[in-house]
Amino acid sequence: MSKEEKETRQGEKSRRKAELKALRGKLMAQQQEIRAAGLPVIVLVEGWAAAGKGTLIKEIISELDPRFYNVTTHRIDPEARSRYPFLYPYAWAVPEKGKIMIYDTGWMEDCVRKLMRREISKEEYKKRVRTVNEFERQLRDGGYLILKLFIDIEQGEQKKRIRRLRENFETEWRVSAEDLWQHREYGLFRETYESFMEKTGKRIPWHVMDGSKKTAAACEALSLLTGMIDKALEKGRFVGKPFEKDFPLLKMPKLAEVDLSPALTDEEYREQLKELQKRLGQLHNIIYRKKIPVILCYEGWDAAGKGGNIRRIARPLDPRGFDVKPIASPEPHELARQYLWRFWTRLPRTGHICIFDRTWYGRVMVERLEGFCSEDDWKRAYNEINEFERHLTDWGAVVLKFWIHIDQDTQLARFNDRQNTPEKQWKLTEEDWRNREKWPLYEEAVNEMLQKTSTENAPWFIIESNDKKFARIKTLKIVIDALEKAIDSRL
Repeated sequence: MSKEEKETRQGEKSRRKAELKALRGKLMAQQQEIRAAGLPVIVLVEGWAAAGKGTLIKEIISELDPRFYNVTTHRIDPEARSRYPFLYPYAWAVPEKGKIMIYDTGWMEDCVRKLMRREISKEEYKKRVRTVNEFERQLRDGGYLILKLFIDIEQGEQKKRIRRLRENFETEWRVSAEDLWQHREYGLFRETYESFMEKTGKRIPWHVMDGSKKTAAACEALSLLTGMIDKALEKGRFVGKPFEKDFPLLKMPKLAEVDLSPALTDEEYREQLKELQKRLGQLHNIIYRKKIPVILCYEGWDAAGKGGNIRRIARPLDPRGFDVKPIASPEPHELARQYLWRFWTRLPRTGHICIFDRTWYGRVMVERLEGFCSEDDWKRAYNEINEFERHLTDWGAVVLKFWIHIDQDTQLARFNDRQNTPEKQWKLTEEDWRNREKWPLYEEAVNEMLQKTSTENAPWFIIESNDKKFARIKTLKIVIDALEKAIDSRL
């Protein structure tokens, strides 16, 4: 190499270092602006084994305040060991407003590796690609800034790096059998990576970095990130517009059309309750053994009898295999994330039952009517909820949704009973009376909710609860029937 060439190369190296230093400083300054603006940022770093993902991440975070960013690394367990939906760990890690989360590999590698191992079918892979697109779009529409990076190296370069790592006692642990397998099947992996990026890069694009030039790749990644942040800070957080997809919806009656007269005698109730609870207890053992997750969602009017209904479902269940999740107003750390986050984090494991007392449907009822979210937010939520529930049923969950229904006269009588009975007074609040005054508005919102979110895979059931005994028996029958069908489908 001539003297001139050496000087040119040295000059280019110095220029890159100066550029990298300036970009780090810019990101450090932006971190405070992100905090002030409440802008949540996700950086997904994917790429080949030994491509330099860890090095790139270190360059990104080197000057940042560690209180306001996190790096998360997810081990990709074999599918047979998974107890949650495949997006569960990635949804768990979604950052709060004003913070940065960097994923050291994520949903791309998860999908590709499991397809290559043949742990999931091609049809299941297609569903996961669709779900990834939906997940990313929901985050973007909720105001998240998302940068997706893929660190690329050629097979020969990967071979050299793997050899260097394996020859050093201190670094050989960093090369796994999975990495060696990926190297052997480099061509198939490249084809699958490129296909995945093509299928998931239309709305939120992928950026491919040349991993053989580490400083240049770091400069490019930081330039992309700081540029995106500048635009987001200038324009404000992005809020997606509502749109609807075609879901297989079930025809639902309006609440005013529902006959609330059905009732049971005490004798009928006792006989049926005993038999149905016995059967539900038996089915609980079977779904645990077959690892079928079950999600029961309760919504309804105040004083409609949700609590008593839930108790009759829970009583015959093994307490080690179910949870009841009462959902109240979101805590500050929940408000600081996309609204579905607090439900992602409460999902049951396979074989377990989770009963939600109030659910994600608060978005299209109380949040809509009380102005806790924008009109675009709640109108967009119908589609987002249908996508979320489809992901749960694609995972294998049984999802049942109950609207516990009473008329206004029955509600008033129960309110008065609570008010006049000392041991029941805690159940009645000023908010209950205030909500009662908005009955027509809530009824309109509930009717729209039932029409737009009762899908074939996650249906709504209107439970007539003027007679609580009838409501409990009807709910038990619906749950038992659904569990029996789910068990039969897995024989």
